[in-house]
Amino acid sequence: MSKKKNKDELQETSNPFNNDMKLDSADEKAETDVQNEETVQSDEFKEKYEQLNNQYIRLAADFDNYRKRQAQERENLLKYGAEETLKKLIEVLDNFDRAQKAIENIEDCKQVKDSFNLVCNQMKDTLTKLGLETIETDGQEFNPNFHEAVMQTPTSEYEEGTIIAELQKGYKIGDKVLRASLVNVAAAE
Repeated sequence: MSKKKNKDELQETSNPFNNDMKLDSADEKAETDVQNEETVQSDEFKEKYEQLNNQYIRLAADFDNYRKRQAQERENLLKYGAEETLKKLIEVLDNFDRAQKAIENIEDCKQVKDSFNLVCNQMKDTLTKLGLETIETDGQEFNPNFHEAVMQTPTSEYEEGTIIAELQKGYKIGDKVLRASLVNVAAAE
């Protein structure tokens, strides 16, 4: 056995191809390690991709649901937005109905006038509570943001650009003009 052992050792040291064989197996092992490492990294990237993709899909679904809810809320707001306003105006409508029934058999004009004034004042109060404001015109200087001049009257009694008469009331809510006042404006003679 010792002869065989010595002979094998000799062949290994004397054979130049044996060293290459040992290097090839080392290279193969290194290559296998690199491939294993790449596979592990690839698996990690796949897991991370799947995780991010799932998050994206959930986020897209959540956003779609949010968009649908917002559209539904806008639709409901447009459809039922005047609900509170109408509830307050129903009380005024009830009083108009009561007044109409009450004046059917009345011959006294003063009582009709009082009933009319009562309902008219209630209507104005209700609209004021809802935020409706009357645009002031009496003795005011003409302002094109709030007034619409439909007439100009040459006069020396008023300064030029002063409102002489209001032909139709204007209304606003906050800073927004709902309807401009139609006015007659003083002009130079």
